[in-house]
This record gives sequence, C-alpha cells and structure tokens, in this order.
Amino acid sequence: MKNVLLSTRGLKKVYGKRDSKFEALKGIDIDIESGESVAIIGKSGSGKSTLMHLLALLDQPSEGTIKLNGKNTSKLKQRKLNRLRNKEFGFVFQSFFMNTNDTVLNNVILPLKIAGIRRGERRKRAMAALETVELGDKYKNKANDLSGGQKQRVCIARAIVNNPKVIFADEPTGNLDSATGAKIEELLFNLNREKGITLIIVTHDEELAAKCGRQIHIADGKVIGDGKGVAKHDPSFIEDENLDGMRDKNHTKEIDVEEE
Repeated sequence: MKNVLLSTRGLKKVYGKRDSKFEALKGIDIDIESGESVAIIGKSGSGKSTLMHLLALLDQPSEGTIKLNGKNTSKLKQRKLNRLRNKEFGFVFQSFFMNTNDTVLNNVILPLKIAGIRRGERRKRAMAALETVELGDKYKNKANDLSGGQKQRVCIARAIVNNPKVIFADEPTGNLDSATGAKIEELLFNLNREKGITLIIVTHDEELAAKCGRQIHIADGKVIGDGKGVAKHDPSFIEDENLDGMRDKNHTKEIDVEEE
C-alpha cells in the first residue's frame, strides 16, 4: 500500500496583478511517497524552485491544496507550520545561508535552539550530525574558514540535526566542483537509503536527477513528465512481481500533523 507523504492538487502560484501577472505554477498534481528520492527538474524559470518552496511550506499557493500525510496544510496556523518545518524538514541550498563568522558547531545547533532543545542535548546532537558528515574535528572552526564542500556538509549536518523526515535540496551541488559535488550527492543519497529520509532535489542537472528514483519534469509551470524508476545506485528499492512497479522498503516514516 502506498504511503503518500506529500500530495498536491490543482496547485497554482501567481505573482503580481493585471499586466504584471505571472503564473509560476499552473495546476500541479503530484504525490510523493515517504522514503522516495525525487528530482524536480527543469530549466531556469520553469517553476521548479517555486514548487519546492510550496512543498516545503515556505510559501502559500494562490490556488490548490497541499496535503501532508493526508491533512490539508492550509488549515494549520502559522505557529504550527513553523514548528512543523523546523522539526520534520531539513533544507540544503545552493547558497549556504550560514553565519560565516560563527563556529561550525553553532551553525549546526541553530535549528535545535529554535526547537527549544536543552543546551547539553543540543551539543550532543549537533556533534553527532557533524560526525555523520565527517566534520566532527571542525566543530570549533569558523564557518568562513571552510572550503565550499565543507560548508555544504555543514549545511547537511544542520539539515539532519533534528532527525527530519524530509530533506529539500535546491541545487545542492551548484556551487561545487564535480569531485566535491559527487561527495555531497553520495552523502545525500546515503541518508535517503540508510535512514529512510525522503529526499526531494530541485535541479537542472540531468545527471544528478538520473540518480534519483523518480524524476518530475517541470516546464512553464506545468508537469510535463513524471518518470518513476529506480536509481541504479540504490539497493533499497526491491522489485516485487506481485506489485505494479517498485516499492521502497524504507517507506516507514510518518509525520504527525495536528490541526489547530
């Protein structure tokens, strides 16, 4: 049975009014299952980043619905949305959005501070996240002293420090050289494979998209292709002749959405 985590119906996003009106999204219907690795792919201006911002509850649609575990997110109050994002979602962006004058540890701790986690527990969890991305020895360093690849690994540590169910990655390797980018990709896919974290990557990079189990192609604000398949690197997908298609044995995580 499918475990649909995120679902959209008739999703539209319009900017401006009258003569300056621009339709960024023109009625998007998609379902994303828990544990999937999904690439949202398209050229610049296609609407792919707008779609990610809506899926991540960072913005409100002009029309349509976004459901999280079957519950309409439009019914959630802003405070609940903020708590939900901080607890259940992790974010990795092309631009690192770090406090470069602060330490690596303090950058990773930030989501835990927002969540109200106690100081001792914050440090413990932040150090564990840094060890996961192999930067435990850099916790005292200023973020500004790190290489681009190290900064992106710090961002991934920050994204996973709250043990999220979903990681949204917007062009995560866009500012990195190919060798460093490959390491970041491997880290993200390992988190998807080994921890069952749903991975949603926004990119224009066909090679990166092909490594995901599914590719949703966006053009001019519309879905023009939704290719479901199995990434060759991902052994967690298993074929079952009794099922129509593929299933992921890591599809187990569920986000508790309480309406207020």
